[in-house]
Amino acid sequence: MHVFYTPRYYADIGEHHIFPIRKFELVRDRLLSEGTISQGDLVEPQPANLEDVLLVHTEDYASRLCAGELSPREVRRLGLPWSPSLVQRSFYAVGGTIAAARSAVVNGIGSNLAGGTHHSFPDHGEGFCVLNDVAIAIRSLQRDGEIRRAAIIDCDVHQGNGTATIFKNDEDVFTFSMHGARNYPLFKAESSLDVELPDATNDDAYVRALTDHLPHVLAHKPEIIFYLAGADPYSGDKLGRLALSVRGLLERDELVLRTCFEREIPLVTVMSGGYGRDISDTVEIHCNTIRAVRAVFETEAKAVSTHA
Repeated sequence: MHVFYTPRYYADIGEHHIFPIRKFELVRDRLLSEGTISQGDLVEPQPANLEDVLLVHTEDYASRLCAGELSPREVRRLGLPWSPSLVQRSFYAVGGTIAAARSAVVNGIGSNLAGGTHHSFPDHGEGFCVLNDVAIAIRSLQRDGEIRRAAIIDCDVHQGNGTATIFKNDEDVFTFSMHGARNYPLFKAESSLDVELPDATNDDAYVRALTDHLPHVLAHKPEIIFYLAGADPYSGDKLGRLALSVRGLLERDELVLRTCFEREIPLVTVMSGGYGRDISDTVEIHCNTIRAVRAVFETEAKAVSTHA
């Protein structure tokens, strides 16, 4: 089991920023302390190469981002203060998703304890998303001939507008976003399949909708699936508007993971959003995703092997 993490996922964005930048470290610590993962499972990724980033992002945006030359308007749109550590963090998070994707191609599963920055467009960042890690990972795998067809299951509470735009006319990449209808962004992009949920959607309605629509993703016949396991559909999320419980979000994770496992589709998990009123709840939801990975891809795989 390869879980990608580095302390460089942290950047100094201010102690009181709504984005819980400490959650990456806290998830790592909780998973280690309880024994869900060991130090041997953790792999420190390398930062993405600029060559990889330019498979998705414009050279103008990437160069000005690295040089600290974004306009005040661009920084406001991004929602994060620019700093060298923010740039470093962004390149490492992309590197983590690329590494998790390569691990998934070989081993069937790969998890990044960051990523899911789906509001990043080719020429700008927004919504706390600097670089679009999943899009870059897909383009990197395609360039190197490791996959042709990919799918994205985006279960963040906010629509993946950047990702939808990047792959809008690409028949090889299926983008599926299940999100709050009345949540950010105000103007939605068009994914391959969008499922918009009303405010206060509960566990049963959410899981039922996901169950009903997953066959459309599978019909695309992807060679790899990227799963954005957002913690923000949680009822206690400051930016969520939905009403899922911690248990309901775990059921969501198990559904996606088991679906991919049973069909032998390599899967990449990334964390995506989470803004719980209590950061411990957000950490628990993200930890549940990795617990589910271990349960489905290791425990069930052993059971299948035993009965073979």
